[in-house]
Amino acid sequence: MNLGAGGHLTYCSNIHPGESWAEVRANLDRYVTAVRDRLSPVGDFGVGLRLSGRAAAELSVPETMREFRDFLARNRMYVFTINGFPYGTFHNTRVKEDVYLPDWRDPERLRYTNQLADLLVQLLPDDPAIEGSISTVPGAYKPALGGAQDVARMVEHLLQHVAYLVDVRRRTGRVIALALEPEPHCFLETIDEVLGFFQQDLHGASAVRRLSDLTKLDRQASAQALHDHLGLCLDLCHAAVEFEDASACVGRLEAGGIRVHKLQISAGLRLPELDAGALAALRRFDDPVYLHQVIERGPGGLRRFSDLPEAFATVNGEAREREWRVHFHVPIFLDRLAPFASTQPFIREVLAQHRARPFTSHLEVETYTWGVLPEPFRSGPVDEAVARELEWVRTELTA
Repeated sequence: MNLGAGGHLTYCSNIHPGESWAEVRANLDRYVTAVRDRLSPVGDFGVGLRLSGRAAAELSVPETMREFRDFLARNRMYVFTINGFPYGTFHNTRVKEDVYLPDWRDPERLRYTNQLADLLVQLLPDDPAIEGSISTVPGAYKPALGGAQDVARMVEHLLQHVAYLVDVRRRTGRVIALALEPEPHCFLETIDEVLGFFQQDLHGASAVRRLSDLTKLDRQASAQALHDHLGLCLDLCHAAVEFEDASACVGRLEAGGIRVHKLQISAGLRLPELDAGALAALRRFDDPVYLHQVIERGPGGLRRFSDLPEAFATVNGEAREREWRVHFHVPIFLDRLAPFASTQPFIREVLAQHRARPFTSHLEVETYTWGVLPEPFRSGPVDEAVARELEWVRTELTA
């Protein structure tokens, strides 16, 4: 949905299982049109497209692309953002830490993301003012990293991708940006880590020189290209779980010269006290598909756990002086999921900032965990829930 100065609002299609292009296309026909009809009886409806490596290859066939473009035109839809985070199977099987693979150390991640840029430039609406965005993994899963050489390899692949986006802009006139998505237990998880990585490795003098070598741009144009084509996907569940300051995180990124190319609007779980009832209820969220990182705030500061079982193993009896926040995306219109709460207040605060002074043009609701959400919180059909989430955001932005 076009919100005018507030940007473009959509939801990520990764909520719908589908790894092949045929499955993705069927989901668009079945679910996205239903959400569109609930929210946008007139006007065009934006699509947040998730493409696996397999689906991206299949959509790259010219005839398939032509059919999809015709479908978008017939159905009053447009694509402005792609979720390029999960490369492989994302539903109905163990995903866990494999969701980050291939990561930015691997040239296959670069090849896949370049391919997504080629697809997105063909799908963007004709309006040249609409830029495209591709969200991606936050470098790599932190425990998998081996040291400085791994970081250098990630930096080199990211700079090569920026060079590819510069070439896309030269050839087509369209601007596409890569948006790294910080996530708990990953190479980039906190705002502090983001600022350090960008300032030292992605916006620094060596990165500018390297991009200049790759693109033949002068140093000033290379520095600008790094800001135009490489930034952040700020996921509000992830930031809230990290106990970031909602009132300050966007301003800190802006002060550091880092653009928020996409705002992912999502909520996590919050346990203000670890009483027996809350812990028992939380065990229903321990599924075998996704990682559910936990961050604890207690008298000793923050402690990080890679998944719920690791966190549960540290609990002996009740621990009322400890608060947990859990990376499990829950419907954003729920402020409470008794007997605990959600991180919805964090969303409200960031959206209030955006309402007062828009800081991004791409907003995407992402509640991909619908299929593993405990039944009491998953009432009604999925298109109805998605439409309710989008309407909740729209109301917050016009309050």
